Amino acid sequence: MRLALLLFAPALLLAGGHQSRAPRHRAGPVSTAREAKLIAEQDTGGIATTARRIPLNGASCGWEVDVHMPKDTRGWRCTVDCDSHSVYTKDRIPNPPLKGRR
Repeated sequence: MRLALLLFAPALLLAGGHQSRAPRHRAGPVSTAREAKLIAEQDTGGIATTARRIPLNGASCGWEVDVHMPKDTRGWRCTVDCDSHSVYTKDRIPNPPLKGRR
């Protein structure tokens, strides 16, 4: 009986309650800069520094997100599509500085 509990307990810990930083996909468009930054971070593996709303495709909105790459000399400027919740384009840029560091 104890052996069964010892084998079962780690399985419960591994399977339950793990929350990722992934944004919750709502029915509507990406409405906050935080959601756009999380989408860009997941796609590039870097740290999002800034996000600003831009017009995209004439009909829907988008977000322009600058991403700092910690171990690289160049970062990314990603365009996140509001409707599809995905990165629309990525361009290489000089690595943007992190906030709070000079």
